[in-house]
Amino acid sequence: MLKVGIFGVGHLGKFHIGNWQKIADTEIVGFYDPNDAMSAEVEKKFGLKRYLVAEELMKIIDAADVVAPTTYHHELCTLAIRNGKHVFVEKPMADTIEQAKEMMQLVKEANVKFQVGHVERFNPAFLALDTSQLNPMFIEVHRLAQFNPRGTEVSVILDLMIHDIDIILHIVKSNIKNIYASGVAVMTETPDIANVRIEFNNGCVANLTSSRISMKKMRKMRLFQKDAYIGIDFLDKKTEIIKLDKNESAEKAAFTFDIETPQGNKTIAIENPNIKDVNAIEAELTAFRDAIANNTRPPVNELDGFMAMEVAHEILTKIHSNALNQS
Repeated sequence: MLKVGIFGVGHLGKFHIGNWQKIADTEIVGFYDPNDAMSAEVEKKFGLKRYLVAEELMKIIDAADVVAPTTYHHELCTLAIRNGKHVFVEKPMADTIEQAKEMMQLVKEANVKFQVGHVERFNPAFLALDTSQLNPMFIEVHRLAQFNPRGTEVSVILDLMIHDIDIILHIVKSNIKNIYASGVAVMTETPDIANVRIEFNNGCVANLTSSRISMKKMRKMRLFQKDAYIGIDFLDKKTEIIKLDKNESAEKAAFTFDIETPQGNKTIAIENPNIKDVNAIEAELTAFRDAIANNTRPPVNELDGFMAMEVAHEILTKIHSNALNQS
């Protein structure tokens, strides 16, 4: 039985508690949160014991689930790692690159499991592509959200865009060549809307737009590769694959049609992969449990979290530099 402690029981922390309670072979032994009103609500709703001192909870658990604001990630994660506890931490893994580097070194020394909460890796629309060959040469991403004060302690890059950065780094097997970025602070002191272009050494180009001041929500990624287009709707959990039919896709295709091109007649196959009913938060927490139980590397480990964070901070540096040049 994996004994879990929850650190931070705000909006997302409550979701984590509800999902942990559905996962077999795990037990939430208590939670830590300095907010009295929030803690009283969690005690009443979930019947969990509150610990007033983080160190006391750390002593009696096997794994820490850190769902506190980003500014507390380093403090709580290092406390857990130094006590030999496995760690699940929400993205971004730390507030600064220096903190993230220290955490990586501590994880290596302590030989514990460390997973970062890039939940879109477990989105059923993305999981539907598990058996697909992804080799995109152009990627277009739009992640738009309505304004919500929650999460604004960090920029839109670290709040929203980092999800897509992680996905792109996961599927594009190449180093980054150049990054171009622009962003504007509208409602907060950090960028609330940003547009980024990432160029990879293999020729792939990714254009990303993220906003947390939009009138509507959107979480879409479009992949363009040789003979294929792949559309992923993370919000509505839909996936579409359109490609030149080379016989092997005929059985999977929802329908096909012929077009005439300068190279002759071509058959286009449109496939809508089966989308499984997956709770992404439950899936990522279950994967963390399995990594501990089987002594395997978590699917979104500390290196993945660091790489996404490193790119996000480089984007912020570019935006800041552009703002200084324009002032």
